[in-house]
Formats: sequence, structure tokens, C-alpha cells
Amino acid sequence: MRIVVFGANGRTGRQLAGQALDAGHEVVAVTRHPEQMPSRDRLSVLGGDVTDLAAVDCAVAGGDAVLSLLGVPYSPKPVNVYSAGTANIIAAMTHHGVRRLAVAGTAALDPGYRSSDSVIFTRLMEPLFMRLPGKTVYADNARMEELIQASSLDWTIVRACWLFDSAATEGYQVIEGSIHGMFSARGHLAACLLAQLADDQYVRKTVGVVTPSGTPSIPRQIWREVIRNQKA
Repeated sequence: MRIVVFGANGRTGRQLAGQALDAGHEVVAVTRHPEQMPSRDRLSVLGGDVTDLAAVDCAVAGGDAVLSLLGVPYSPKPVNVYSAGTANIIAAMTHHGVRRLAVAGTAALDPGYRSSDSVIFTRLMEPLFMRLPGKTVYADNARMEELIQASSLDWTIVRACWLFDSAATEGYQVIEGSIHGMFSARGHLAACLLAQLADDQYVRKTVGVVTPSGTPSIPRQIWREVIRNQKA
């Protein structure tokens, strides 16, 4: 299968591209920084911005499926990469007759999401370190999901919880309905997205992916994913 991956140079995107190649697929990795992608057999790297319709159309041409892992840092400024980029992906897929789309989303959009049974975390830490700084990112994620759900494609949205670095590919949970869990390993998110291409169970559905064990401590996660990223 020829799989087009948007956001292929991110921490999750690289794992997804690697998993797809290891499974014998051909991968078209789309990134704004093609010089940073390692060279591998069956890997084609295309330089391009997802907000550029012509670049997206070129990337999707000849593909069998599309996996999207768009991501930008938290910002107080308005964000439109998710919605504008996804609109281009949908347009290109429609143009070229590519049907299957799996997209990484966020559990923050689940109205019933419960990250923890801890009142301190859900009432204080989560709003302070996630929902407040991520307000504009989550708003654009919501617009992205609306575009996907309104499309005629065979889509699946995989909502992740708090992402952490791990190459684990087995042992994750896929949840329909309200998500209860704090963490999603990047390897698990990648594996779950890739698995959608071989299974129609969740076509035109939104699910969550949760890592139930081997997760980091909350202080370590805050340092690595919030504080250190803000300093970078």
C-alpha cells in the first residue's frame, strides 16, 4: 500500500512512517523540512506545507490512503494549521479518488473525557498546563474534526491523550465513547492510526487511544512536554 503521511517529521510522525515501512508499505512523507528525514527504502520524502493546496494535491496523487498527524505548539495566537491543512487534504483526496483517511486528534475535545480520578489534577493541573495554553490549538482541532465528519471520505479520527515518547506498539486500548485515561504513547498512537488501514471497524467513527501502563510520572511529563518545550 502507498501511504501518504502528513506531519511525518514530528515525533509521532517519524514513528508512524517507520512502522509503515517495517510493515512493507510504501510511504510518502510530507514535511516542511525534508532534509531532516532519514533515508530508507520505499520512503519518498516530499517538501511541502499542508496549507499549500498544490503541494498537498501533488503528494496525495497516486496514494492509496492518507494518515495525518498535524501538530503545532501551544500558542495564544489563532491557529489554523489543522483546519486549513485538513481542508486541503480532503480536497486532494476527493480530486484523486483516495478514500481512506485516518487522522490524529485530541481527547480534549471529548466532552466526557476524564483524564484522572484525581480532583487536584482535573480541576487544577489539567486546566493550567493543558486546556488554558492549548485553547487555540484545541479550537482549531474542533474545526478540523467538523470538516472531516462532513466529508464523504472513509475517515477515522483517533483522539490521543497526553502524548509521551515511547516506541511501544502493542498493549494500547481503543475506546469508543468517553475516554478515561491520562496518557497515550506516541508509538501507540502511530500503531493505532496505521491499524485503521487494515480494518473497517471504525470507519466514520471517532475513537480514543489510551496507554494503560508504562506511563511517565506527572512531574516528569510536565517538565518534558510543557516546560522544556516552551523553553525550546
